[in-house]
Amino acid sequence: MELALWLVLVLMLGGALVFWRWGSRSRRATELADARAEAQRWYERLGGQLMNLHGDAPAVRQALADAGERYNAAGSQLEQARTPHQFALARETALEGLAYIRAARTAMGIDPGPELPPLAAARGAGMLTKEREVNVQGQTYRAGPQPGNQTPYYYPGGNWQGRPVPAGWYSTPWWKTALGTGAGVLGGLLIADALFSPAFADPGYGYEAGYQEGFQDGYGDGQDNGDQGGNDVGGDQFAGDQGDYGAAGDYGGGDFGGYGGDFGGGDFGGGDFGGGDW
Repeated sequence: MELALWLVLVLMLGGALVFWRWGSRSRRATELADARAEAQRWYERLGGQLMNLHGDAPAVRQALADAGERYNAAGSQLEQARTPHQFALARETALEGLAYIRAARTAMGIDPGPELPPLAAARGAGMLTKEREVNVQGQTYRAGPQPGNQTPYYYPGGNWQGRPVPAGWYSTPWWKTALGTGAGVLGGLLIADALFSPAFADPGYGYEAGYQEGFQDGYGDGQDNGDQGGNDVGGDQFAGDQGDYGAAGDYGGGDFGGYGGDFGGGDFGGGDFGGGDW
């Protein structure tokens, strides 16, 4: 009798284990399918917008070029994606592209369209609310909340070298020319200080409140990292973890780049949709 009871117990446990494994596989399959569908939806929306927008103004052309670059990057990520996380990266890239689409529509003077889900990389970066002009090493840099002949480069908000960069329009993509090390990074840091650091700013700073939160968070992280490494406050800012903008990169963990992308340390702009000119 005891043997029979043990056999029944073993069979029940075995059946429960099989059922649990089957349920786990089913959940993973559902999660993967949902992530794929979500990324594909935003990717197709980006492609449709790109096909229907054209403009000759510098700000429009640049924003569409950046959107096309993100479209190509998202397509490559979708082809290589095998996990929900990788599909989430493709989705984020497509959303970046749609942020540039909204910027292009704004520069064209038409309705930018419905709001987008917030970009993970832009969390805490805030948004420019007034025009700013600074002089760094003899060169003038401008930024503001609206496109113009002097501010044709849009940035959807993010972090560069551990510092929040608010969303807005800029006179030059200074983050693009300061990707390496040494003088390039130092120049970029000086520009960021002049444009965004409270010490250089007017009493209103010209940013949404979210920027100040991001600035303080970035400063605190730099201080912690510097103290742990035996360096000065923010000692890691010249070796920020920028990473690759590839299909398997960690988006939101500070790893971007590749595909010509400049978000979080990669290369903004310059990409042509499908290799053609806008």
